[in-house]
Amino acid sequence: MKPLFLSIFAVFLMSLAVHGSNQPNVIIILTDDQGWGDVGFNGCTDIPTPHLDSLARDGVIAQAGYASHPYCSPSRAGLITGRYQHRFGHEANPTYSQDNPDSGMPLDQMTIADVLKDNGYRTCAIGKWHLGDHPKFWPTNRGFDHWFGFSGGGMSFWGVPKKDNLLSGVLRNGEVVPHQELSYLTDDFSDETIRFIDKNKDRPFFIYLAYNAPHAPIQSTREYLEQVEHIEFGERAAYAAMVVGVDAGVGRIVEKLKAEGIYQNTLIFYYSDNGGHHLGASSAPFRGHKGMLFEGGIRVPFSITWPDGIQGGRRIEEPIIALDIFPTILSAAGIEQPEDLDLDGINLLPHLRSGQSRWDIGRNLYWRYSDGAGIAIRQGRFKMVYSAFKQDFFLFDLEKDPYEHTNLAITYPEKLEAMKQLHSDWNARLMHSLWSDPHEENIIKEETTRQSYINKAMAGEKNIDRNQH
Repeated sequence: MKPLFLSIFAVFLMSLAVHGSNQPNVIIILTDDQGWGDVGFNGCTDIPTPHLDSLARDGVIAQAGYASHPYCSPSRAGLITGRYQHRFGHEANPTYSQDNPDSGMPLDQMTIADVLKDNGYRTCAIGKWHLGDHPKFWPTNRGFDHWFGFSGGGMSFWGVPKKDNLLSGVLRNGEVVPHQELSYLTDDFSDETIRFIDKNKDRPFFIYLAYNAPHAPIQSTREYLEQVEHIEFGERAAYAAMVVGVDAGVGRIVEKLKAEGIYQNTLIFYYSDNGGHHLGASSAPFRGHKGMLFEGGIRVPFSITWPDGIQGGRRIEEPIIALDIFPTILSAAGIEQPEDLDLDGINLLPHLRSGQSRWDIGRNLYWRYSDGAGIAIRQGRFKMVYSAFKQDFFLFDLEKDPYEHTNLAITYPEKLEAMKQLHSDWNARLMHSLWSDPHEENIIKEETTRQSYINKAMAGEKNIDRNQH
């Protein structure tokens, strides 16, 4: 009987290996332009996010969780490849043009979906893509078995395509989804996620759920608006309703995972692609917003939940970045990193399991936009920024001054020069953007507008001065 038992046990182990039932499911939930301060688990009091807060409590909240770029498409390119997007020229939002068919994430870049699919995972992309409009760049050509969403950077939340281009609407695996089958995109994306889970619950799956909320246009349903009637400022209330829609969807997704008995073994990352925009969002208490390299432009809501793999109910202070997601997923799934895959992030699991809130791993984090019009580096407690917005260098001690109020550039000139050199050394390994980027011009215009408001505010004081003399 003993040989027979061993034979049966061996078959059982082989079945586990083939079906990967010991591997976690993986879901990345990405929001669009959501401010750090716009979730309850970061202290928000006016926008109700009970489901996001519950998910975060089951996991680990990153106090200093960063995007790799301060705006949409480059940030997504870094996330999905695990590499600084500047290394392969994806430093600007791509634009659809017949004259520039190569405006999209280069095809030689390996994605998370590529690796997981090669290792038995069923893969799915839902929502906003924004990594290239031409079909060769679509998710179904980048490692995803299933795709439901739109290829561009933004669209009506009612799913209305441009009149002259039906492909600008919502697609399911490259086919246009009839408008009558859509409702409100945030709900549609949540529904599609639940359908995918239902069809693939018996095998490991990877879902990249990229909500376009709360990106503009600021649109919501009456149901979600009614939950934020207490917010008197209309722009903030409308934006808040969009966040409430995301929260409701995440709640239904988690409920589905629990109903199928697979929540415990599902690794879930919740993350925003960059800081909050200035249409009702809030990156408070941090300085700046989307498009800037001050904390408010790159520090984002960030939580990691895996009940079977990580002890929850904690908040970590160690700076982490979206580039860490790829290697962490590989470790959780027990997949060796391909030899030809050069990742820039680190595997977070050993640190998350250590129980410590700071790890002192001695790495620097880097940022750049518009081929160097704006740069930043964080080295431990210190952060250096060169802002195209301000056209000046800044040096901050984030332990003493987390909100970046006091510029130490003149106080510590040697430290500033050392950090400039570190960034220069990193920058030497990068490429120029493969297509044009209007961001520098736009952000300088924003500073001009800001200065005009200041001048108007001071006009009365100037009149007083003239009267006194």
